[in-house]
Amino acid sequence: MSRRSNPPFQSELADWCREAGIDLAHFLLLTSVPRSTEISRIEEVAESVKAFGRMRVRDTRCGASPTTLLVLCEGRESVDPTRCPIELKPTDDETWMIITGVERVPTSTVPAGFVDKLSQFLWDEGKSMADLQALFPPRSASSPESIIRAVGAILEKTVRPPSDSNAYHRLRTFSGMVPTREETMEHWMEQAKMMITECECSEKEKRRRIVERLKGPALEIIKAVRMSSPDASLQQYLEALESTFGSSESG
Repeated sequence: MSRRSNPPFQSELADWCREAGIDLAHFLLLTSVPRSTEISRIEEVAESVKAFGRMRVRDTRCGASPTTLLVLCEGRESVDPTRCPIELKPTDDETWMIITGVERVPTSTVPAGFVDKLSQFLWDEGKSMADLQALFPPRSASSPESIIRAVGAILEKTVRPPSDSNAYHRLRTFSGMVPTREETMEHWMEQAKMMITECECSEKEKRRRIVERLKGPALEIIKAVRMSSPDASLQQYLEALESTFGSSESG
């Protein structure tokens, strides 16, 4: 089945999975779903595609219009872009577009499993198919050699020096709960600031790493910050944690 390129929605899907800390390979995005559609109906329509198998709705967001939704669906098995239809038509008046993590690449020129590996690689590196497409001309998009060169270019941009990795792995989990066997707030904050200083990744990637190391009340605080200010900086994240859990007593 031929695929239709839709980099904005593919980027939306990749970012959504990355923020939730879930495996992109098991998810797909449905667009233009009427807001009034029941969850059970969405799952029923998605499961009408035999290649998807068992599907469930993981989350929803506002769509392109006030009356539609973007729906994040999770499959029990990995979603194979080469076996996905372009759209679903629950009724004659409805058309739901299907967005997967990467576009289909002709299997005749690509080794088995390459698409899944590429999808997982882009997700791990915080990249999307749009980032990959921007690195080579449109005419060469179907060439395996050009794809390999593009992946190599992304690797060069995302490879991290040893100090970067060490600083990240030294940062332990923090929840803000007391009593606890975790790091103290002061020590955790010190390690977090060290990671921010030593790591050479982007601000967005640093925010993601900080969120990965939070749980419980501490994670809820950051979720509240993001809800009230989606563009909050990393410094605002730390200030919110410090003002809430500034001492062992305040926890």
